[in-house]
Amino acid sequence: MNITYEILRSWACREGTVTSNDEILEWIKSRNETLKVNITKVPFSYDGFWYYDETDGMVRNRKNSFFQLSGYEEIEDGKTVNEQPVIIQDEIGYLGIICRKINGVWNFLMQAKIEPGNINVIQVSPTIQATKSNFTRAHGGKSPLYLEYFERSGQYPLILDQVQSEQSSRFYKKRNRNIMIYVDEEIPVEPSHRWMTLGQIKELMKYDNLVNMDSRTVLSGIPLRREDLSEEEYREVRELFNDKALCRSMFEGTDLTMEHILFNCVNNHKMLDNRKSRLKPLKDLKDWDMTETEIVCRYPYDYKVVYCSIEIEGREVRFWDQPLVEANGIMVLGLFTSVMDGVRKFLVKVRHEPGCFDTAELSPSVQLEPSNPRTKLDSAEKLFLEKLERKDGVMKDVILSEEGGRFYHEQNRNVILEVRGEELPDLPEDYYWVDYRTLNTMIRFNNVMNIQLRNLLSILDL
Repeated sequence: MNITYEILRSWACREGTVTSNDEILEWIKSRNETLKVNITKVPFSYDGFWYYDETDGMVRNRKNSFFQLSGYEEIEDGKTVNEQPVIIQDEIGYLGIICRKINGVWNFLMQAKIEPGNINVIQVSPTIQATKSNFTRAHGGKSPLYLEYFERSGQYPLILDQVQSEQSSRFYKKRNRNIMIYVDEEIPVEPSHRWMTLGQIKELMKYDNLVNMDSRTVLSGIPLRREDLSEEEYREVRELFNDKALCRSMFEGTDLTMEHILFNCVNNHKMLDNRKSRLKPLKDLKDWDMTETEIVCRYPYDYKVVYCSIEIEGREVRFWDQPLVEANGIMVLGLFTSVMDGVRKFLVKVRHEPGCFDTAELSPSVQLEPSNPRTKLDSAEKLFLEKLERKDGVMKDVILSEEGGRFYHEQNRNVILEVRGEELPDLPEDYYWVDYRTLNTMIRFNNVMNIQLRNLLSILDL
């Protein structure tokens, strides 16, 4: 089985071999119209099923499952430089996709899943998207569909199996298992699921808020290797690319030293960063108030915490209450790209984030929260925003949602923007031009590439 060859053929198949694009869109529309969903913001007593635990200053539920909310403090040179609430969820969940060759082309079993924080109710999600609390039935609900395939994943060919980071600005050291398996047997397709080619999923990514973050992160990690392709296969797949510079970036002209340079920079951050952090009681966050309706900062901040009553038909548990993190605006996530000597490269930055599992990870060129002061931008960020305002070089510009199980209506602007090398002659510190092949190699290591960069890479087209 040649994974690289089959993946690229599936990527190029934009009309599908099982379900048409129109049928997929109608299926999502129908489920949106027929499934009962009711998400309501409600007051928070801090003393119900979810409560404020005075012993450690966290908001948690009575079963001590699912997740907790804690205060977080970051200290540099003996001074507090940031305080905020963070989500604590030590468990590792499944983000899993089953793939199978159907009618000559690889298809992916995708789910029309409702999350309480989704801005548009249903989004295209992995085959399984389940926390450990879900699949161990800690809440007393039903077992997630298709769980048994992933519980015995060692019996199937593994396409991908990694533990990767989540949003480190909201979560504290949170990770999930990104896994993709090939199952060469008949699989019952539930009403909540449909087979799709990779090309169809890429087409759906052009719609705002339609393909969820969990699908994007799993798909971004698919390994693509030149050594897997025979000369004849490579000649065939090369013709599938409209962007020949991207093809060369994946399979030719690779800078073999860049991986070492990037690991050196990331490891320097991990070793030499002098910031200290600690968890602290939520009530001890000096600039945050815990009101009856929200946990909110006294000055403009990127997010707040709200409390919601939730009813979702068809979930493992139908009724529940929980806190959700609500963004105060839309983040700009941007990736510069440039063709250098015929090879497409991408500008990445080694970046520290508060809840990062291991201090720093590779990130996009631009990662600007709503509250980031636009007066303190480096030259790369300034150029990006200037070109974006002029719509100069924009290759991709789409609004996509973040994780709907913990975040309320959070959506970010994802932009890939082409730049000429002479427009950015001197790179600021910690920025590097990297080809796709190097990024695709480094994504196979846990906790090296952040979720924002992985999501941007997932929306690329051939």
